[in-house]
Amino acid sequence: MAGYRRQLYRDDAVVLRVQKLGESDRIITLLTRRHGRLRAVARGVRRTTSKFGARLEPFGHVDIQLAGDPKGNIGSSLHSVSQVEGIDLYGKRFLGDYPRYTAASAIAETAERLTPVEREPSLRLFQLTLGALKALSLGEHATTLVLDAYLLRGMTLAGWAPALTACAVCGTPGRHRAFSVPAGGAVCPDCRPPGAAHPAPATIDLMSALTSGDWQVADATETGVRRECSGLVAAHLQWHLERALRSLPLVDRGGTTTGVAGSPGGDESGPVLPSPRGGVAGVDKEMTE
Repeated sequence: MAGYRRQLYRDDAVVLRVQKLGESDRIITLLTRRHGRLRAVARGVRRTTSKFGARLEPFGHVDIQLAGDPKGNIGSSLHSVSQVEGIDLYGKRFLGDYPRYTAASAIAETAERLTPVEREPSLRLFQLTLGALKALSLGEHATTLVLDAYLLRGMTLAGWAPALTACAVCGTPGRHRAFSVPAGGAVCPDCRPPGAAHPAPATIDLMSALTSGDWQVADATETGVRRECSGLVAAHLQWHLERALRSLPLVDRGGTTTGVAGSPGGDESGPVLPSPRGGVAGVDKEMTE
């Protein structure tokens, strides 16, 4: 539009991802408080003389000023970064900690996947993402518990929460031993489909505790229960996303990268994951496609 001057607007945001652009620029993917997910060009931030390049690293909470139409109706959909102030740069605390860095990467990728439409406000997801990164930086809870709590609550916001206190098919209340990802969660004996997993009761209790924020129960669980919980959560999320998260298999869960427990009793030696396209695929192959 002739004579159009890009307006300036501010928001606070979490940096989800950065991509190289040209020789000195970057494209920054942001999850903002009031404008949802958007992308912006940060010019010259890869130069050593850049004034705010270090503030636009992944996982940082920033106060940012952007040039462009906030609604994306006028001009380019790719806005420009004109000013950045760091509020809390969590990424600096994760650089030397592989488990926390990979968990933060999975959180950022999930946040991006749960906001498929740019500039669609999602305040609750923004607050959830910011809270998860803050919890990782404080280190008060196990890294895997923070990640799984984020994934479960993120699925709740998206309408994909797994059924835990009633049968996912018929709604019969109670604690059911079988868990079926395609069916939507715990299932009763009458509705149990072939191939359903049989997690330990403590695993379902942990999933409920992480969803409701009962950290006293979550922190007291054993390593095997946490791994089985992580497998079910990852499988349930990726079934609904219909595509694997690239960062999830890199998460360190006690010295090993993550898998998905799909066998009765949560076998940890050979985890497998229900493929979003049907059938069963090995975790490494499925995650890297």
